[in-house]
Amino acid sequence: MKAIKKLGLHRGLRQLGPGLITGAADDDPSGIATYSQAGAQFGYSMLWTVVFTLPLMVAIQIVSARIGYVTRKGLAANIKTSFPRWVLLAVVGMLLVANTLNIAADIAAMAEALRLLVGGSAHVYAVTFGLLCLVLQVFLPYSSYVRWLKWLTLALLSYVAVVFTLRLDWWAVAGQIVRPQLAFGHDMLLMVVALFGTTISPYLFFWQAAQEMEDSGDQGPHTPAEVRHHLRRIKLDTLIGMGFSNLIAFFIILSTAATLHAAGVTDIQTSAQAADALRPLAGEFTFLLFSLGIIGTGMLAVPVLAGSAGYAVAEASGWPGTLSSRLDKGEGRGFYGVIAAATVGGVVLCFTPTDPVKELFWSAVINGVIAVPIMAVMMVLASRASTMGANVIGPRLRWLGWLATAAMALTVGAMLVTL
Repeated sequence: MKAIKKLGLHRGLRQLGPGLITGAADDDPSGIATYSQAGAQFGYSMLWTVVFTLPLMVAIQIVSARIGYVTRKGLAANIKTSFPRWVLLAVVGMLLVANTLNIAADIAAMAEALRLLVGGSAHVYAVTFGLLCLVLQVFLPYSSYVRWLKWLTLALLSYVAVVFTLRLDWWAVAGQIVRPQLAFGHDMLLMVVALFGTTISPYLFFWQAAQEMEDSGDQGPHTPAEVRHHLRRIKLDTLIGMGFSNLIAFFIILSTAATLHAAGVTDIQTSAQAADALRPLAGEFTFLLFSLGIIGTGMLAVPVLAGSAGYAVAEASGWPGTLSSRLDKGEGRGFYGVIAAATVGGVVLCFTPTDPVKELFWSAVINGVIAVPIMAVMMVLASRASTMGANVIGPRLRWLGWLATAAMALTVGAMLVTL
């Protein structure tokens, strides 16, 4: 019986892939910084955003995954065949800029976290992390690489452990989720856009669609029964991955609200700064867990950011290349060139006088703004029989996807009006 259960668990874990990794990569150092700032500045009153965005995030990620699986093409390739060229260039251009800025913010946060732990030069650590991420992505076979990415998701559990080292008033927490006390204004709306943008991020759409394309590309023609089976797998994988992602986000906001906000520390905008501020308030153990979590999630997120940029630019340019390409055989040079350029560009930005505080927060805001047109394009693609054939999305998924797009658009619009 134990052997059967173990086998069943093993098969279940093998079913988890693109959705789990995409969800875990969503809680990157930039996201951690945004969630930390939300908890420090607004206390428990921002917890509702994590609950509200979960079904919307699940829906839009399922849409992107279905597009990749059914069409066996990434999002950029589908946009290229279905929309005018200016739409393609605008979408890919916005993604490339946002991803490079996000990579810079993440690598800087990882380097600063390691400096806080062991001392030394943050610049040296930034170069080291950038090179390590690049070498793993270019030279390690994808089948091996994806297994390592799954294990790195465990680093996120450190934020759950942090909460259980604290004494919390759970009734007060529940009350703020149901009836948050919000002071409406530009700062609050800016934070909501940043939270939405770091939770529902464009690079996640491109990554999950590309991974489903990779997984299905070499399997030959699919029967209707096989398609239904894989669409169910995509749904379960995405639900677990996004649920995991938002659970971690919830605990980050909760832990910083219970410590930093309660102590009057309200201006925390980098993940490393949050970890350092937690040390005197929650103890060395909490500081250690938080810092290690930043490094682990950065190692997971940087390849996803660079990889999604590589897929988008390669597909838009008509270049061959996936993470299964072998560079030593001359395959995917343009694809890997984009990955290298985005990663190196991120490392270079760590040496500029750009304020890392603003870098982290505004990368989330930019993601929130550019997500709106990309989500609208995805919903049109997923609803077209010319793109999806008999596998167009159903009414419920279509309703949730457009609701997610409208919610993001309304929030961004309200923020711009209050500028």
